[in-house]
Amino acid sequence: MIESSKIIPKREKLSIKDCLLAVPEYKEILDDYEKQIYDLNQLLELSRSLCTTLELSKLIESVLLMVTAQSSVIGTGIFIQKEFDSVEFILDKTITGFDVDSNFDYSIPIDSPLAKALEEARTFKISELAEITHNCPDLEKLRKLNPSLVVPLVVKNHLNGILILGDRFAENAEYSEYEISQVQMIAQLASVAISNASLVEQASTDLMTKLKLKVYFFNMLSDKLDEAKTCSSPLSILMFDIDHFKKFNDTYGHACGDYVLIEVAKIIRKNVIRSQDMASRYGGEEFTVMLNETSMEDAFGLAEKIRREIEETDFFYNNQHMKVTISIGVSVYKADNPVGGAKQLVEQADQALYISKRAGRNRTTIFDPAKNSENPKDSDSPKN
Repeated sequence: MIESSKIIPKREKLSIKDCLLAVPEYKEILDDYEKQIYDLNQLLELSRSLCTTLELSKLIESVLLMVTAQSSVIGTGIFIQKEFDSVEFILDKTITGFDVDSNFDYSIPIDSPLAKALEEARTFKISELAEITHNCPDLEKLRKLNPSLVVPLVVKNHLNGILILGDRFAENAEYSEYEISQVQMIAQLASVAISNASLVEQASTDLMTKLKLKVYFFNMLSDKLDEAKTCSSPLSILMFDIDHFKKFNDTYGHACGDYVLIEVAKIIRKNVIRSQDMASRYGGEEFTVMLNETSMEDAFGLAEKIRREIEETDFFYNNQHMKVTISIGVSVYKADNPVGGAKQLVEQADQALYISKRAGRNRTTIFDPAKNSENPKDSDSPKN
């Protein structure tokens, strides 16, 4: 019989990792590798997200969130070209953590010496840019924000955005080479994604009015309608038609008609300011607006605001003062109007528009599913 005092305790089996962790030097190396693996996984997820997102506003949000987390900074911001044919970079409203002066013009011309210097795909400090650009006046647009780091978004030697990083959480903390390389990788991914989004923007935008095309509008509306059904939130559609539009072409020529379309579109764009909403040129002199998570009352209020502004605007072309008015139809997806799809919701707004036309034009009508069972298009009233 073996005495209990002579039993040798069974040793636990240690993994190679456990053995390495027991040595301080190796533990530090392993921690570094684990951080790099984690960061690469984050970059992979960001890459997947950016590759599947073509909405510029969502792209910017994803990039800024990633940079904030990766670089431990209090704030981030980005300068972009608001439109594909824009001649300047504008500070996007998603900026956070910076002291922004609402009365200051932060736009940077694309032909500025500062923009030319930023075509080099690396990170900069303000002091470096001051030396390179010889303190060009446009540098004040960045210096006023006092970023800790400026990162150009460059693809194929073309600058399509400027990323700025604010103060770091740790006071006076310097960026390590590894941290700078991570920021540059994010910038490279963002550059390609923004370039792709710009191409989609160009292909989906009406060149004359700068509004979205009908096909793109319907694609986005279908997605937003699915979200509205899932979240049980309202979604509204406005449909506009310029009253008696034909007379502008017949009386003053087609160039005048184009002028009226452009000016009306400008007023619509000015009033549709949320990134989650969208205005489109539906066809000819018709326009549509999608208002996400917007009630019937709010949709009607915006429609009337646009209608009154157009009515009160002095349209001046070739020394001629012209009066322009629009008729509007409004439809709303909600609990008592469970539409089958995007097409049906737009058709409801179109029906309400016809009622506005029949009732004397220059007014807004809300589609009522309980009353509008007949199709107003069967009437004799012309749309114009």
